[in-house]
Amino acid sequence: MGRLAVVTGGTRGIGAAISKALKAAGYQVAANYAGNDEAAQKFKAETGIPVYKWDVGDYDACAAGIKQIEADLGPVEVLVNNAGITRDGMFHKMTKDQWSAVIRTNLDSLFNMTHQVWEGMRNRSFGRVIVISSVNGQKGQMGQVNYSAAKAGDLGFIKALAQEGAIKNITVNAICPGYIGTEMVQAIDENVLKTRILPQIPVGRLGTPEEIGRCVVFLAADDAGFITGSTISANGGQNLV
Repeated sequence: MGRLAVVTGGTRGIGAAISKALKAAGYQVAANYAGNDEAAQKFKAETGIPVYKWDVGDYDACAAGIKQIEADLGPVEVLVNNAGITRDGMFHKMTKDQWSAVIRTNLDSLFNMTHQVWEGMRNRSFGRVIVISSVNGQKGQMGQVNYSAAKAGDLGFIKALAQEGAIKNITVNAICPGYIGTEMVQAIDENVLKTRILPQIPVGRLGTPEEIGRCVVFLAADDAGFITGSTISANGGQNLV
């Protein structure tokens, strides 16, 4: 069997595409999910990828989840921190709950998850940690102060942790997707999509989840060891960094 990869939020949208891409590339994959049992079981039936349910915002739940995966499948060598939520609203109307929920799931989860696998990666002198950030963490977005702050925090996380992991052959990188044609984005009013979003994207279309999956497979590879602390901006030219 190939190296074991864990993908958080790995049964729907971009996460599902990442899980499938890693499996197709020869990895053993375990997909975490938070709450949609029906979608998770459908994903498992269609892909054969085992699924594990826990809240990535809860440190103890992450510890228990990784312990179970390692008991079932072996040591985690690739971690994809993909899980995320939005609770959008203009800042003057944003509640503390909206702020805290997004920071907890989108940023605290990086510590909660990576902390569980880091020592094992150090001991084995190999690891790949990949964080799915966002174009809005690079450029900011009105109505998403909480989300943009969390996703910008992701980038600080990978730059600092990459320096700690380098001596142990552990790479830590981020991918910043732009507008990707997931269920969430496709639910946007068609007129808004055509008149306000697509004109911002030089390639003239939404990205696909599969394109993000291919980025992850590239960064997860054994021969990607010279790339660390880096960000792949997969946004169709929307934000040039």
